[in-house]
Order: sequence, then C-alpha cells, then structure tokens
Amino acid sequence: MAEMTIKVEEAVKEQPINYLEKVLIQLNGMERALVDIETGEVKIEYNEHKVSKERIMKSIKENGFRLID
Repeated sequence: MAEMTIKVEEAVKEQPINYLEKVLIQLNGMERALVDIETGEVKIEYNEHKVSKERIMKSIKENGFRLID
C-alpha cells in the first residue's frame, strides 16, 4: 500500500469534499482518502499495483479540482 498527501484548493467546503470523495472511491485500488477541511490536505492510501499516483491526480483534475503545489 502506498500513501500520498496533496492539497486541493476546493477541499475546504463540505460539498466539494463529498464530490471529491465520490471521485476517488470510483478508482480501482483506492483504499482511503482523508480530507482536512481546514487546510485542504487530502491524505490518500492506495494500492499502487492497481492505481498509480499519476492516475489519481489526473482523475482529480479531470473532475474540476485544482491541486496546490
């Protein structure tokens, strides 16, 4: 299992967080996603043999979310 933490600009409000969680759950290999509503940080655990970090990030962007560097 692999882990990564990213910041998502819109992940500070309940509605976008709910949608983001739905997007992530649909990915095969996703284990868990925890969102810190105060900072917009998303901690993700995933099976790197089923889904890549790049695929997760691409899916987030394709669904209208902006990643913060």
